[in-house]
Amino acid sequence: MQGFFEFAKTLGAPRIAAMLAVTVALIGFFAFLILRVTAPQMTPLFTDLTYDDSAAIVKELERQSVPYELRNDGNVILVAKDRVARLRMTLAGDGLPKGGGVGYEIFDKSDALGTTSFVQNINNLRALEGELARTIRSLDSVVAARVHLVMPERPLFSRDRVEPSASIVLKVRGTLGAQQVRAIRHLVASAVNGLKPQRVSIVDEAGHLLADGAANDNDPADPGADERRAAFEKRLRDEVDTIVTSVVGPGHARTEVSADFDFNRVTQTSDKYDPAGRVVRSSQTREETSASGDGRDGQVSVGNEIPGGNARQQQPAAEAGSRDQSRKSEEIVNYEISKTTKTEVIEGGRVNRISVAVLVDGTYGKNDKGEITYKPRSKEEIDQIAALVRSAIGFDQKRGDQVEVVNLRFAETPANPISAPTGWLSALHFTKDDIMRAIEMAVMGLLGLVVLLMVVRPLVRRILTPDERPLALPLATPAAEGGMPEAAGTPAAKVPEIIRGEPSQTAKMIDIAQVQGQVHAQSVQKVGELADKNPNEAVSIIRQWLNESAAA
Repeated sequence: MQGFFEFAKTLGAPRIAAMLAVTVALIGFFAFLILRVTAPQMTPLFTDLTYDDSAAIVKELERQSVPYELRNDGNVILVAKDRVARLRMTLAGDGLPKGGGVGYEIFDKSDALGTTSFVQNINNLRALEGELARTIRSLDSVVAARVHLVMPERPLFSRDRVEPSASIVLKVRGTLGAQQVRAIRHLVASAVNGLKPQRVSIVDEAGHLLADGAANDNDPADPGADERRAAFEKRLRDEVDTIVTSVVGPGHARTEVSADFDFNRVTQTSDKYDPAGRVVRSSQTREETSASGDGRDGQVSVGNEIPGGNARQQQPAAEAGSRDQSRKSEEIVNYEISKTTKTEVIEGGRVNRISVAVLVDGTYGKNDKGEITYKPRSKEEIDQIAALVRSAIGFDQKRGDQVEVVNLRFAETPANPISAPTGWLSALHFTKDDIMRAIEMAVMGLLGLVVLLMVVRPLVRRILTPDERPLALPLATPAAEGGMPEAAGTPAAKVPEIIRGEPSQTAKMIDIAQVQGQVHAQSVQKVGELADKNPNEAVSIIRQWLNESAAA
């Protein structure tokens, strides 16, 4: 401890203060490095959040004492990577995030007793719109969605019913394909009672119309027509490629298919009558009988009006005159002729014509010199390939189908093979987060090394370096004067050479000072021993020094 205090005294107060300041700075710097390196890796918990969802999630995280970070004005919440899955499940159980809309949970805390039917209908419409928006946002390409439904009520005593409609506003990543737009329309139409896909309008965040609510699926200009044609051509092309490459080998055939479709929808109604197939529908028979005399029977008289008088008068009258009788029979028969009514609906999408072009490469070999040679395929082989293609596409000559198989040499393209990692490199599959974490660790390590080499080391050397002062030569010893030859071989004889040497660096100067102290102590010890053994000679030497000093 005495040596430590002596060393501290030699350093001085300024150097000790500088050492303390450097120590504190180093502790703080390395503490920052350790905390930064050992801190958990933060990963987004949720992105593209609304302010309502962000506030609810932050409140729940603070309640659970979970450290988090906010980015992009609260739209992104980051937590530790090892807790992401558990937190997502916990928050999902609490119904978070809600997605900025209201779903069927609107009915969970409502007072059904004092709610009118109008409010119930409005809440039902809001809940349906919110659930549809959440479902659409679950798609990969959709960032945000908003749905508006129009559900008209049917007036009383009205036979006409107005169809419901819907409008959707989407915020997407990139662009949506026609098939994805149709999928969203059918998804919404299937979830709303009475809604047709043709009545759903879709608009993106830039105001571009993706689907027209007044469009007709049977319209030839409908994007679905192009999709059906493209899908049909792709299916035929794959079938032809499969059968041709099995003959000529992979990469030695190219196929193109073009199909002509008729998307017109035709409705035909025809009535057919068969005269031979008669059936009696109704029959009516009518018979008439009439009699006529000389005309006296029809006379009006008092006798005719008296009961019984007419009978007495008819007999003489019949005997007196003659009578005429006539009979008429009429029959009406109605026949029903057999009738056949046929209604035929021809949907759009009929194939009018198919054209197929197949390009086949030749065969390659090596000649005697080892050079690669090209050989075209024979006509018989080309005809066989063409026959296979016709069978694969369902060739119909009456329809006007066309198949062309041509043998030409393919252009040689330089091959750039991509070497896949093998061995232990194949097991290293780094993600973007891993790479960024490695870069951060490397930067931290490099910064720590730079601080050690460029700041800490010069400061320590500056503090530990003593002040450079001129060294005083020790007093001459008797051995140096030549009076004691037995001490010439001691280390004291080498002291002048060391002291007269050129000044060295700081470390060497410290070593020289230590050696000088040891030599001085040994010289004093030798002089004391000589004085004890030879007191008379020591007294004479001291007298001689005193005389020399007085004379000087």
